Amino acid sequence: MSIAAGEKSWEPKIVAFCCHWCAYAGADLAGLNRLQYPANARIVRVPCSGRVNPQFVLRAFQRGADGVLVAG
Repeated sequence: MSIAAGEKSWEPKIVAFCCHWCAYAGADLAGLNRLQYPANARIVRVPCSGRVNPQFVLRAFQRGADGVLVAG
């Protein structure tokens, strides 16, 4: 399937809830090494991934996220 002139390809909106001590440290290290992640991914730092309320996940979907990642 080809993309017609002027059309943009669809990119999913991803919200990532990352543990401050584990997953966020990895994302921070990637930034220090000047590695880039897609602009359509949003990282939310949380104190602990085990404390992410399921309502946060549902609210992300309600506000237009196409995918949610909880990483610890």
